[in-house]
Amino acid sequence: MKYYLPLISVAAVALLSACNKNDEPEVVGGPADPMAEKLANAAPVELPPSVQASRQYRCKDNSLLFVDFMSDGKTVQVRTEKNGAATKLTAAEAGKPFEAEGYKVEGSDKQITATLPGKSALSCKA
Repeated sequence: MKYYLPLISVAAVALLSACNKNDEPEVVGGPADPMAEKLANAAPVELPPSVQASRQYRCKDNSLLFVDFMSDGKTVQVRTEKNGAATKLTAAEAGKPFEAEGYKVEGSDKQITATLPGKSALSCKA
């Protein structure tokens, strides 16, 4: 047993001495980032709001309106067809009417009043 311990240590040293025999120089600092200053001074990124609730409304004229209420409380997306293109409406602050491009939506949850381009205000229920 006495003879194996020195042989094992010699073998371990021989194996470790073979490590890191790289002929390429190691780059420590690397090239300077040309956008480092811009990135350091950039405004924080704000994620877009997620959908908090999606509702389907039946209006007085028997039309359907699909409204997605966003988590920020200041944005909704309105569609007149289930898979149609959505129109983004925003409010100045939470609790105010959502408006954009001739659209206006007031209320939330069970009942809304919606004004669409070229139409008068309609009362709609979920």
